[in-house]
Amino acid sequence: MKAAYLIDVMNFEIREISEPVCPNDGIVLKVKSCGVCGSDLRRWREGPLDKSINLIPGHEISGEIVEVGKDVVGYAINERLAVAPDVHCGRCYYCEKGLYNLCDNLRLVGITPGYDGGFAEYMVLSGEILRNGIVHKVPSNLTFPQASLAEPASSVLAAHHQAQTSLGDSVLIMGGGPIGCLHMVIAKARGARVFLSEPHEGRRKRAQIFQPEDVVNPSQEDIVQWIKEKTDGLGVDIAICANPIAQTQKQAVEAVRKRGRVVFFGGLPKNDPMTTLNANLIHYGEVQVVGAFSYHPVFHQMALDLIARGVIPADKLITHVFTLDEINTAFQTAAGGDALKVIISFETGDIL
Repeated sequence: MKAAYLIDVMNFEIREISEPVCPNDGIVLKVKSCGVCGSDLRRWREGPLDKSINLIPGHEISGEIVEVGKDVVGYAINERLAVAPDVHCGRCYYCEKGLYNLCDNLRLVGITPGYDGGFAEYMVLSGEILRNGIVHKVPSNLTFPQASLAEPASSVLAAHHQAQTSLGDSVLIMGGGPIGCLHMVIAKARGARVFLSEPHEGRRKRAQIFQPEDVVNPSQEDIVQWIKEKTDGLGVDIAICANPIAQTQKQAVEAVRKRGRVVFFGGLPKNDPMTTLNANLIHYGEVQVVGAFSYHPVFHQMALDLIARGVIPADKLITHVFTLDEINTAFQTAAGGDALKVIISFETGDIL
């Protein structure tokens, strides 16, 4: 079978390898679709952490079961599945409280060595993944690329659940890539009006199809002053940093009203993770600043349902589909800024 390996900075290699053996307590999935995530892009830009580790990336996965282990119940050949990366231990302090995304021993499919992902024609879902991972059946009206969109949508749903986005809220989203556009969709679905900050002209234009209240180019305008003007000097109820830029975290604290909520959705580079915030604004204004990482498995099931019902418009969010052989072009396209969600498809002639 074919599989993609990141062998150097911005360079995938397609290799022919043996098809996986089905474990007694697991299944073999024929991968049909796998999305390109922002974390995949960061690793692509930086190159592999360790070239001696042969890991198949890809964690926004959908596919079809082709083999079922003899000890497995609840799954059958030809069933369609969507798979997300998180595999929790089930035993640590956080797992015992149901906070699986904060597991002290979290493993990630397509990211953690030994947990090969979806940039391959076939993959194994081990018993551990079936028990403690995130695996759901795909609604019958979804295509495989649409089902792959459930993974990034899940984290956005969880973030808005935590921020308690609701009717009448004003929300500033900082970053207009695929995740920022998902934030717009979910914020509006929850009854909020949305403002977008995005420096890239192509992304600002694409974002208009999601009908934000207004859009600003932060490289040309003072975003804090701009948002105050849009909100009668008050500031927004919620500001979401959907990018890996520390400056936007500082601006977010300054752009919310008193008792506003700031959500750090995008992680900063691991080699430069520090930021500076106005602590007096947080203190005297009782501003809440929270992190948002991953999600409980229930949000993955919810995302599939919302895509199936058209609440999340997959056809607008997925802009490019490539084959596995075109994976380097796919990553270049995703990194260029003009695309939203980029998908690797294993279906000939796949449509959105």
